[in-house]
Order: sequence, then C-alpha cells, then structure tokens
Amino acid sequence: MSSVKQFQVTFDCADPERVARFWCEVLGYVVPPPPEGFADWGEFDRSLPPESQGAAFACVDPTGVGPRLFFQRVPEGKVVKNRVHLDVRVGTGLVREERLAVLEAECVRLEALGATRGLLLRYDGVNESCQNMQDVEGNEFCLD
Repeated sequence: MSSVKQFQVTFDCADPERVARFWCEVLGYVVPPPPEGFADWGEFDRSLPPESQGAAFACVDPTGVGPRLFFQRVPEGKVVKNRVHLDVRVGTGLVREERLAVLEAECVRLEALGATRGLLLRYDGVNESCQNMQDVEGNEFCLD
C-alpha cells in the first residue's frame, strides 16, 4: 500500500507574481515568508541574476491543507485550452437557484479581480450548475 503524496500545482505564465496574487485572492491563500536573510520577496528577487528576476512566485494555503501553487514564467503565451484546471468549490452542497446565486456572487467578485466569465453550465438533471471562468492570463477554471 502506498502513502498519499503531497503535491503542488504549477502554472506556466507570463507574470508569475500577478497570477499568484490573483489566486491568493481567489482561494484565501497567502504568500509564504521570504527566504531567511531577506526582508521581503522583492529583496530576494533583486538578489537573483537579471534573467531570473520575476521568473517565479508561489502561494500557500495558510492552514497547510491545500496544495502549494507555483507560478513560473515561460516565453510562450497560452494558445490552447488547459488540459488540467482548478475547480473552485464555492457551491458545495447547494442546489438549483441557491447554487446559482452563490456562483454569480463569486463570479462578480472574481471579475473585479481581473477574471473573465465564461459559459454557465446549468443544472441538467444530473450535474449541478457550474460557471466556467478564466484567470488574469486566460487559464481556465470553474466555479463549482
């Protein structure tokens, strides 16, 4: 029998800090403390070679339960749909109109942070409603 492994979710992006800070707001995550000897992440970043400055950023669940999110700068832009995406569980246990109201409220909050609203998938008799979204760099996710 194998044990459960810890994991992180990695995002390729153009502006790692911007995308990380967006996801901090979405999920209630925080930026971890900078490495020992540095007052803040900006100071740490300035200590790196110029080509590595701004190349990565991370955020963590302050409770330690959720996975670490890591954001790394890549030269190419996003050109196709994500093969993996996050489902942000804001409507768990809610049904029909009550669920739609919660999804809508969260969608409006995230749009104010720079997210883009996508297709609303309505209750179909089997699956409850969910709202497709895109983050500040166009990565798909769902409000579920």
